[in-house]
Order: sequence, then structure tokens, then C-alpha cells
Amino acid sequence: MRCLVAFDKFKDALTARQAGETVASVLRARHPDWTLDLCSLTDGGEGFTETLTLAAQGRLELSEVTGPRGLRLPAPIGYVDPSRIPTPARACLPIENRESKIEYSLAVIGLASASGFELLARDQRDPWKTTTYGTGELLARAAGKKAGAIILGVGGSATNDLGLGALAALGFKFFAANGTPVALPTPDEWSRLARIEPAQIDLPPIFIACDVTNPLLGPHGATATFGPQKGLQPEDLPRLEAEMARMAALLCAACDRPFSLADTPGTGATGGLPFGLMVGVGARIVPGFDLVSAWLDLPARLAAADLVITGEGRFDATSLTGKGPGSLVREARRLGKRAHVFAGSLDVEADPCFHAITPTGIPLAEALPRTAEFLAAAVAGGI
Repeated sequence: MRCLVAFDKFKDALTARQAGETVASVLRARHPDWTLDLCSLTDGGEGFTETLTLAAQGRLELSEVTGPRGLRLPAPIGYVDPSRIPTPARACLPIENRESKIEYSLAVIGLASASGFELLARDQRDPWKTTTYGTGELLARAAGKKAGAIILGVGGSATNDLGLGALAALGFKFFAANGTPVALPTPDEWSRLARIEPAQIDLPPIFIACDVTNPLLGPHGATATFGPQKGLQPEDLPRLEAEMARMAALLCAACDRPFSLADTPGTGATGGLPFGLMVGVGARIVPGFDLVSAWLDLPARLAAADLVITGEGRFDATSLTGKGPGSLVREARRLGKRAHVFAGSLDVEADPCFHAITPTGIPLAEALPRTAEFLAAAVAGGI
């Protein structure tokens, strides 16, 4: 029996790698004759840099950057030899003059490691005060190391700052109406801002790996859809939405780019950072799961498997229509392979191959530190 063990993270509990190793230890004890293929999944959030870099046998370098509330913290950049990236993954990156770029390393950066939601305690989660400045510092560091291109994963952000913090780290200047510089353009400072001065900076191509299709503004935009998840109070939503629209227009005017870019699918991801980087430095959005799947050679690994075991912290109806574990299950079943899902919580139609690992009646705060224990027990009883 060849088993593909491919987990995404259990938020606030286990990384994708930890989840996979937990399951593998159970399977090795119960089925020593099985061949296990461990693969960590990533949705562009936590673990994005490490997962892609290690899969391509690259190297990780830590840099000290500004966290989402200003504290300095270490965050990784991965550097990968392009020749070690599967050809289908390289095809996801439309790099002009590919022949001249191939000699340089590709840099892999995850926004979550510098500007992520999970870096903050619950009482610090406030999108008025959080910044993507640290993500911009990582981009600048990669450019300084002469990366041929940068791949940026943008899941798990704590921010709703339009990427203005990242642009500030890249040299953009922000000014109040009276000409006073505003060093850190967090949303709580936006009412003061009246002018943006673009930077002249030499950056390699930046590709934003993203599967969210939300536009920047409106009922399905960054603020309305994701702001409440980041601590935005309902009564503050109209004001932040209006300020987001004003700042987007100000940035477009400064960079001589059309405001219609706000309608581009994906610009509403991660608090509008894709929009800011698209307008400010010409970044482009690429399909995140397609890139990750090709990078990890998932189609071939799935084809070789007899059994698939996957999961994540929460598995619901959107999982089955989205990416990651849901896509893996859907493709496995299309190929006629058995697939099991183990999740902290389930909100899907009953299925004998879908397993909720948390015992009934245990509060979330108590369950989180015991996730590995519950996952191991569920796999032991379900496989």
C-alpha cells in the first residue's frame, strides 16, 4: 500500500509538517509494510516559505523585520535554484527574458511570517493598527540579494493596509496635507494622508501566489470580507472601506495607474496588498494552488498513491470547492482512489471518510494544545 499523507496546517495548533509527521508515526506503527509519501500543503499562509524552499532543496535565511504591530522579529526568505523547480511550476511564472533570469535564485517569501495574523495575541489584532512593512522589508532584502524573481505567498495576514506598509519599506513616501511625512501608513493614519511619492527601486518580477478572487472594494472586497476576521468592529467597516477607496485612488494617481485595477480578482486578498504591489511595483497575481501543486509534483504523487490522507484545522463546504485538502480529495476520488480527511472541525455532509478529530464537548481553548493527540487517536481509529 502506497499512502500519500498531505496535510495543511491546523491553525494555532500544528504546522502542516507537524500534522503529517503525527499521522505518519501512527501509520508506521500500525502498518509497517506501507510506503508513506509525506507532503506538506500550503495555502500561501503559514509555512509557505519553508514548504516550497525545502521541497526544492533550497536554503533558508532569516532576516529581522518589523512585525504587524511594530515589534522586530525573525522571518525567513527562501532561495531556490530554478533548475530544481519542476518545469510545470516554472511555467506558472511568466518571467520575461527567462533565459537571462535563470542563472539567479528565485526568492520565496510568505507574508504570514512577517505580517501574519498568528503573530499577534488576540488583544493585538486590530486592522487599523497593523502593517505590512515587514513584508516590504523581506522584498527589499531579496532584491538586494539579486533574486531573479520573487514568489510571494499572501495567506494569513493580520493587515488591511492596502500594502502601503510594504511600499513604505520599499521607499515610497507618505505625506499629510500640511507636508508632514507619515512614516508608517497604517489605516489609523490614513485620514491624515494627502500625498504619496513613489519610489525609484529596482525590483525583480514579483509574483503573488493567490487563490482568493475577491476584488479590492465592495461587499466582497478586502474590508467587508476579511476585516471582521482580523478584529475589525462592525461599526467601523464603512469608515475603513471609504478610507481604503480613497487611498487606492491616491496611490493610483501617484503611480499613474488606472483605478479600474481595483476590480481585478485577487486584489482584495490579504487586506489589499496585491493591489498595492500591483499598482506600486508592477507585481502580478498567479494561481496559488496551481503553482504549489506543480512545485510539489502533486499530480504525479497522487497518481502513484493507493490511499490519500489529508486534512486541516477546519474542513467545510468551501474546502470542497476551493484549494488544498479539498482539491486533493476531489482529484483523488476522480481517479478512483480512497481519500480520508481528518480535521479539527467538520461542516460538510456526512461522509464515512471525513473525520472530526475533536471529541464532542471539548472547548476550543482546551482542544488546541491537544490537537496532535486527537489527530493521532482519530487516525488510529479511522484507518
